[in-house]
Amino acid sequence: MKLKELKTIDIVAKQWRDVINGNSYFSSKVTLNYGMNNEKLIELPFQYGYEEAYLFESLEEVKKLFPGSYWFKNVLNKWSLEQKYNIKVNNEIIKNCKKKELNHKY
Repeated sequence: MKLKELKTIDIVAKQWRDVINGNSYFSSKVTLNYGMNNEKLIELPFQYGYEEAYLFESLEEVKKLFPGSYWFKNVLNKWSLEQKYNIKVNNEIIKNCKKKELNHKY
């Protein structure tokens, strides 16, 4: 997929909190151009992260697909993607999942 073909980024994450040690973990599924002919799926494995770490890490994985793009190298956040570059970003996190749910398919 070429960068100019990217229209949507959909991110669904699952979060598990280790209450004994006080740490949060997540895994996420990123779909580029959901429902289009050039749809692409990226899955991020179980990893440590709080709050919106899932969003940052998911967008970092998308960024790797377009290594030559100047704007993608320097400006990568939800606001800039939507406002400046007209790429719709949908994101959600499902909290309080069980640890084993983070290793399974969505």
